[in-house]
Amino acid sequence: MKEREVADERKEATDLKEHERTIAAFFDLDGTLVALPSQERRFFRKLRYRKAIPARNYFLWIREAMRLVPRGISAILHANKMYLRGVQNCDERGGGGPAFFAQAIERMASHAKQGHEIVLMSGTLEPLARGAARAMEAGLAARGITVTIHVFATRLEEIDGRWTGRVLGEAMFGEAKARAAKRLAEEMHLDLGRCYAYGDSLNDRWLLSAVGRPVAVNPSKDLADIARTRRWPVLNWEGKEMLTRRLSVHREAAERKELPRVIA
Repeated sequence: MKEREVADERKEATDLKEHERTIAAFFDLDGTLVALPSQERRFFRKLRYRKAIPARNYFLWIREAMRLVPRGISAILHANKMYLRGVQNCDERGGGGPAFFAQAIERMASHAKQGHEIVLMSGTLEPLARGAARAMEAGLAARGITVTIHVFATRLEEIDGRWTGRVLGEAMFGEAKARAAKRLAEEMHLDLGRCYAYGDSLNDRWLLSAVGRPVAVNPSKDLADIARTRRWPVLNWEGKEMLTRRLSVHREAAERKELPRVIA
């Protein structure tokens, strides 16, 4: 009798774990997990300071911006990567990762412990988003939590290790995030009605609307108004924590001191 009870308990635990795997937590990166300015803006400043961006690229960016005008300001800001034409693909593996909000780390750890899938969705460049995901995975591993973070970010065409400035597929912002979440739900048999999503800007409203448990984090005024109307929970996260080596922090601080004031 005891053996049967133990077997039943194990089966219930297994069923519960499998059930939790139908739940995912979708996280925006910039402004939600890490403080602004965005990871891409920081990357741009580094490239500009190092004079790694050809002067011609600024004219290419303006020309592409004019082409994107009918799609609105968000497309100009998020889908125009022509400033990176000819720039070598960055490799963020050697970096220490960004400074995450301490509350964001705790929330992600909580989801991981429950067996939820963790998904990072960001309009930033894919290498930057993957670098952030690796830093978070390493930090969670240090807490005894093993998790693989799925990454959806903006991918660029690359030839011989250098970017062409062209976006592959959709730039990962606005409605594209919601579409990506729905595709992942189909592939992984997720129940979107039980999934979570965390975002900070108006561009995240489609992703938040796609799940049953949306949360506005450090919301912009426009998103805060929507959250109030739809009765979405609102969280204010502050206080940053590095998950990997402190060395990168000191290196960034030294680099910022050397940046010309017009860039910083």
